[in-house]
Amino acid sequence: MRLGVHIAGGPGLEALVGDVRQAADAGLASAYFGQLASWEAVTTAALCAQRVPGIEVGTAIVPTYPRHPLVLAGQALTAQAASGNRFVLGIGPGHRPIIEGQFGHSFDRPARHIREYLTALRPLLHGEDVDFQGETLTVVGRVDVPGASAPPVLLAALAPMLLRLAGELADGTITVWTGARHLEETITPAVTAAAAAAGRPAPRIVAGVLAAVTDDRPGALQTLSEQLSFAAELPSYRALLDRQGLTGVHETAVVGDEREVEREIRRFAAAGATDLLVGLFGDEPTRKRTLDLLAGLTAQV
Repeated sequence: MRLGVHIAGGPGLEALVGDVRQAADAGLASAYFGQLASWEAVTTAALCAQRVPGIEVGTAIVPTYPRHPLVLAGQALTAQAASGNRFVLGIGPGHRPIIEGQFGHSFDRPARHIREYLTALRPLLHGEDVDFQGETLTVVGRVDVPGASAPPVLLAALAPMLLRLAGELADGTITVWTGARHLEETITPAVTAAAAAAGRPAPRIVAGVLAAVTDDRPGALQTLSEQLSFAAELPSYRALLDRQGLTGVHETAVVGDEREVEREIRRFAAAGATDLLVGLFGDEPTRKRTLDLLAGLTAQV
């Protein structure tokens, strides 16, 4: 299992570059960026890749509804060219309250939308002409970016239908707010079976998790509970938590001393994760302690 970091944002571009460089210096394999109401994730990944050699960069994730496949294909291939083909495109439908309330798009039939989106996006990333007329999308054209190979595409899939699409039409999945048990019992089997049925290679299972190495586990979890309580109000996250028997997203975090956190990380590897994207949280000493543990595990998991 490869270890990487998930970077939600930062106070400035130099700070983001510094986070990626720190991960690379620790021997981690990847650094992925979330798409929030701040730094644009694809652009940030491309810029950081140019400043920090060797490390894989990606997005986790870019919502599909606000970006037409022709637009996102151009962005992704540009990031590939800028990074020397070290870019991974993580996408997902997003959340109904955000897509409808902020962007004004209809969120009806998200599974159909994703199927059609991937059907059009994949050939565009390979430089092919596309003339696609779907129920939710029309895509006509091509994107040509010299020097860029088609990046891997990972799908954030919370529901069973999307898990199948992650294996059938994408190169794997990226998870969020998901414990090792749910990964092992539900996500890994579903995506792997869908990929096999479609005749595709074994998928990447990229597990995203918040982690902190600390001696104050109750305090850290309480802080997370307070800071992230809003997440459980989003319908798709609420349904995901309910399927796991959890009350809040803080219950999916990996928190404890070095021994406890290492044990949980190894559980993700045993559950079928090919990659673990760790969101570091806590004060700077806690983040450093966590990163030091990850650095020591890079050759062991």
